[in-house]
Amino acid sequence: MLFAHDTEVALQAAAALVNTDERDGDRLADLAGLDRFVKDWGWTGSRRGDLAELEQVRALRPRLRRLWELDEDSVVAEVNAILRGARALPQLMRHDGSDYHLHATLPEAPLAARMAVEAAMAFADVVRQRQLDRLRVCGANDCDDVIVDLSKNHSRRYCSDTCSNRVNVAAFRARQR
Repeated sequence: MLFAHDTEVALQAAAALVNTDERDGDRLADLAGLDRFVKDWGWTGSRRGDLAELEQVRALRPRLRRLWELDEDSVVAEVNAILRGARALPQLMRHDGSDYHLHATLPEAPLAARMAVEAAMAFADVVRQRQLDRLRVCGANDCDDVIVDLSKNHSRRYCSDTCSNRVNVAAFRARQR
């Protein structure tokens, strides 16, 4: 394992959140979409379940996307700003069958704040381990989804098998011409 389990999950959840804003539609277009996302990624803690909460989570996506695009010093500045803004207070927690892991907000904090702080804490680990190159954008020309490369040899280039297959088929057809 490259990072602690909670760091890997937080990075993947942050990438998944960023990637809900797709070219062909928004997977967080309504409260039902947010409910599915929260359930799929196992977010715990309080929920308001209203449109304001949905808008706060949607507004978080571009801020997190920028973390994939910034240099190290800029990532550090943004991570620190997120943590300060949420008044993060890291604590070890154990719940829902998970062993000890870090939480840096109270369960009563707004969902978007909990999501932002979890991502910021994960990015802090990535920076400390000098692994920012593991966070990149999909290599397919027509896709801008972000990815977290947890492979041992830094080889992940595409967000999904769909993008990988599409690029490989196009390259094969180009060679056949």
